[in-house]
Amino acid sequence: MPLIEVTIAEGRSSEQIRAMIHEVHAAVLRTVDTRPEHIRVIVREVPQSHWATGDVTIAEMKELQS
Repeated sequence: MPLIEVTIAEGRSSEQIRAMIHEVHAAVLRTVDTRPEHIRVIVREVPQSHWATGDVTIAEMKELQS
C-alpha cells in the first residue's frame, strides 16, 4: 500500500491541492504495481513563516521582493 507524503508551503487553493493529489495518484498508479484504492496521498501545508532556506523564511523572502 503506497503512502505518499507531500509537504508544501501554504498558499495554494483547494483546487490546486486537489489537482496535485490527482496527478501524484496517477503517477504512482502508472509506476507501481498496486490497485488505485490502495494508494494514499497526504498533503501537509507548512506556514510560510515556518519554512526557511538559508535562514530566510518564505514569508521574509516575499517581503524583501515587494
